[in-house]
Amino acid sequence: MKPLRHLLTLADVDVEELKTILSLAEEIKADFFKGVRPKRLDGKVLGLIFEKMSLRTRVSFEAGMTHLGGGSMLLEEQHIGLGKRESIPDVSRVLSSMVDCISFRAKKHETVQEFAKYSSVPVINALTDKAHPCQALADMLTIKEEFGSFDDVTITWVGDSNNVAASLIEACAMLGCKIVVSSPKGYQFTSEEIEAFTAQRQPGFELVLIEDPREAVRGSRAIYTDVWVSMGQESEEKERLAVFKPYQVNAELMSLARKDAIFLHCLPARRGLEVTDEVIDSAQSRVVEEAANRMHAQKGLLVWLLED
Repeated sequence: MKPLRHLLTLADVDVEELKTILSLAEEIKADFFKGVRPKRLDGKVLGLIFEKMSLRTRVSFEAGMTHLGGGSMLLEEQHIGLGKRESIPDVSRVLSSMVDCISFRAKKHETVQEFAKYSSVPVINALTDKAHPCQALADMLTIKEEFGSFDDVTITWVGDSNNVAASLIEACAMLGCKIVVSSPKGYQFTSEEIEAFTAQRQPGFELVLIEDPREAVRGSRAIYTDVWVSMGQESEEKERLAVFKPYQVNAELMSLARKDAIFLHCLPARRGLEVTDEVIDSAQSRVVEEAANRMHAQKGLLVWLLED
């Protein structure tokens, strides 16, 4: 039996393990497009807990497990009453005695940490307020497919320094990729956070912080943004929309990047705010491919965690 491993942030794997997960994803995706779907997780069951709405995460995990020969079940928060009807330790102990892996989308990162503490099976962070490691796996898979490697690739993150950006920085550090982060004052990572994200930095990695988005995208081959107002931040919407207005990714901003630059977004997008239709629907956009790679990247992760 494999030793118990969780993926709550990318810090839970080392550099070689991250590369192995991505290699598995590439291998499994290649088989998928040949019409080959080996039942590598035959009989395995994935439990899905969601405290927040989900489209890509739920479908990618459920479809991925089915392709791999396993099964999955959705456990919505209102049916569990986590921490209300029943304690987190009790739910974790009981659920992990019945399934082989648990994917958990939670409002608070601490909830997933506590849940993993009592689980006897692997727990995957499917998004928290602090990290989104599965999205970062899909992002790096997309960039590798587009450019062949991470050499001579600069990714520019434009907008809020949020959970998606945190995991993206972590992935870039581990894979030796340059990243520029452009966020307004008051919405930037602290030096302590950056130090934690880059603890496993490899040769080739560089992190540059540039407040001006126009300057930040120059020389970039991937422009990445996310919503300015995430779930749970609705009370800040008016203030955030005003602060982030200069950070919209539009055709003018894209024109300042390299000619072969692509556009990325973890979705869902609020068209007309952080990105214009002209960009997200353009030939430079890879948002559909990026979303599809959620499934392939997570297949690689599931096989790495569960295959005997």
